[in-house]
Amino acid sequence: MSILKDKNILLGITAGIAAYKSANLVRLFIKAGANVKVVMTPASKDFITPLTLSTLSKNPVCSSFVAEDEQNEDNQVWNNHVDLGLWADLFIIAPATANTMAKMANGVCDNILLATYLSAKCPVYFAPAMDLDMYQHASTKASFAKLQSYGNTMIPAGTGELASGLIGEGRMAEPEAIIGFIEKDILDQLPLRGQHVLVTAGPTYEAIDPVRFIGNHSSGKMGFEIAKAAANLGAEVTLVSGPTHQTIDHYLVTLKPVVSAEEMYNEVHKHFSTAHIAILSAAVADYRPKEVASQKIKKQSATFTIGLEKTKDILKSLGALKTSQFLVGFALETNNELEHAKGKLKAKNLDLIVLNSLQDKGAGFGVSTNKVTFITSANDIIEQELKSKADVAKDLMQLILKQTHA
Repeated sequence: MSILKDKNILLGITAGIAAYKSANLVRLFIKAGANVKVVMTPASKDFITPLTLSTLSKNPVCSSFVAEDEQNEDNQVWNNHVDLGLWADLFIIAPATANTMAKMANGVCDNILLATYLSAKCPVYFAPAMDLDMYQHASTKASFAKLQSYGNTMIPAGTGELASGLIGEGRMAEPEAIIGFIEKDILDQLPLRGQHVLVTAGPTYEAIDPVRFIGNHSSGKMGFEIAKAAANLGAEVTLVSGPTHQTIDHYLVTLKPVVSAEEMYNEVHKHFSTAHIAILSAAVADYRPKEVASQKIKKQSATFTIGLEKTKDILKSLGALKTSQFLVGFALETNNELEHAKGKLKAKNLDLIVLNSLQDKGAGFGVSTNKVTFITSANDIIEQELKSKADVAKDLMQLILKQTHA
């Protein structure tokens, strides 16, 4: 799965023969899981039709400020270039002709593509396409330099046969190369690129017999959101999860399903030595049955006693082993919450602990929100408002980045 999955991609097309490649570029963005909209200069329609691009992108194509099928009607529809610019996570102009780049460099705004460019708040990439002499002209090189000085990113042109028949530089990068360039550029800028994050999630089930188990109400959602947030920052994530209905679809996340506390202990210890950050959010059972019946236990007497023994303390074992890893634990408490969390932070040699209280409405198991307090090893206490678990995960990762990349 691509880093472009679920990104809003705005593709700008200008009037060059390389516009014929734009159809394949749209298709590849869609294949990568992106949402795509297309904005065209009026002259670019001489090279590729809006119908082709709207069919591939599954969105209407904008080539003028007023929707074309409404131009002769009293109730005209305005194509809002500001909305387009704000919608986009990435704006890619491919092909970018010498004419359009000169206008972009100098603030000329005479069509909807240029108006959208001036309104965009997202990263902008441009892929030049023109003939050899045009590409080498001093004014074109000045446009390249000026556009990059504004913070835009140039996707270098390739060398090959051009429309004039000349052989040389100026050929627009192939669609596959454009996708690869953008993916690499995004990944290289992510703060956790090249780092390994270990996350645990969900409950553990401790078998009583082949039918029954001791467990808890953890859904695993918090841990899965943490895994997703870490992966979105570029980390390679190992997610060790107990039984849960949660799913995750991210190419940087490897899911390792387990059932019992013993299985989670063993799986976590396999990956801890290579982890840079370990975040243990799983609700691991503290006790398990001493003996597990091989057959279903029949209901016979009025009372029934199960002998329990402690499970291994995964978090404490990692605290004893850690060298350079940044170790994060979770504490779910029902009374004296802050004192218990601080004690756990120190006793288990953690760098950060996330305190949940079951006293807070909207926090805890089985809900999509959480209200937490972050406590650092420096005894900083950071109270958070009630938020979605996705937002809590993002806040946690930002705090970890601040602690580890100071």
